[in-house]
Amino acid sequence: MSRLATPIRKNDNVVVMTGKDRGKRGRVVRMVPEKNRVIVEGVNIIKRHTRPNPQKNVKGGVVEREAPLHASNVQIVCADCGKPTRIGKKVLDDGRKVRVCRKCDGVLDK
Repeated sequence: MSRLATPIRKNDNVVVMTGKDRGKRGRVVRMVPEKNRVIVEGVNIIKRHTRPNPQKNVKGGVVEREAPLHASNVQIVCADCGKPTRIGKKVLDDGRKVRVCRKCDGVLDK
């Protein structure tokens, strides 16, 4: 099983570009690389009806939680210019390979 190459990583600040939550910003909580999906904090909230399970200490009822979004539907927000941007890659003088903003050439990997 190969890992999909997406420039988005955990703890990146992203903005949703399409769908019902278009325009919302949040932090990537978890990646699902097998399906090329991301879970963003406070975005794509669903209601899950759960049964009580005393063995696992789970209370029953309606639970709200984040559902995965496809990685192509979000864009990284550049820390320097504050705009949603595409990502490029660059090799620095010290030999590090970093992600850079396509709009302002700011380095995203500090």
